[in-house]
Amino acid sequence: MLEVANLEVVYHDVILVLRGISFQLPEGKIVALLGANGAGKTTVLRAITGLLDIQNGDITKGEISVDGKTITKARPSEIVSRGVTQVLEGRRVFGEFTVEENLRVGAHTSKGDTEAHAMRVYDLFPLLKERRKSLAGYLSGGEQQMLAIGRAMMSDPKYLLLDEPSLGLAPLLVQQIRDIIVEINEQGTGVLLVEQNANMALSISEHGYIMETGKIVMDKPSAELMRDEDVQEFYLGLHAGGGERKSFRDVKHYKRRKRWLS
Repeated sequence: MLEVANLEVVYHDVILVLRGISFQLPEGKIVALLGANGAGKTTVLRAITGLLDIQNGDITKGEISVDGKTITKARPSEIVSRGVTQVLEGRRVFGEFTVEENLRVGAHTSKGDTEAHAMRVYDLFPLLKERRKSLAGYLSGGEQQMLAIGRAMMSDPKYLLLDEPSLGLAPLLVQQIRDIIVEINEQGTGVLLVEQNANMALSISEHGYIMETGKIVMDKPSAELMRDEDVQEFYLGLHAGGGERKSFRDVKHYKRRKRWLS
């Protein structure tokens, strides 16, 4: 289990971004972490994978553990070797490298069979196998997202952290990414899915957490979140109880406070 307990993060020694975050990602499960821009979702992932230093961030309280062993403030390479890998928002592939070279970069900490890991990735993404000699910079947005996920899978992670994998993709590609996440999970990899596309995330996850202003404000099984009136209105764009989508005019002028803020 990947566990985050009472985590606080400060940027530049003064800006408190995470305020006592706690959640669990059980082995072999999909967990969704939802919230608007600025809620602190990406900061959670940076804290887990040891990337806070890049943004002048620091963990000031709490603990992060993997299968009972702490990884709080561990080096990123050590965290990957413990079985935790992140796919960054915005793909971040090496555009001047080929698809094959990008994948090999993802295997640099792996102690397993690199060729076997590559074949697994090509089975998940047949298109990448066809393009393996192509420069990553010439791939489409959807293909680059597949490559980013494939590169992360090269370390054979036990827990995969995905930061906005559907961002900027056409609906058909979002569906493809969704199906691939499910397939990866069915192969035994636990997935922490950070998404603004709440409908997609809740449709495939077992449990969901909703973040606002650096705090967890709701924590329920995903099926219950899908039925929650506030989640329907503020995250799924539906009228409470009616299941009808609201118009832009309705959303723009909507004033009711979320119940968890009362």
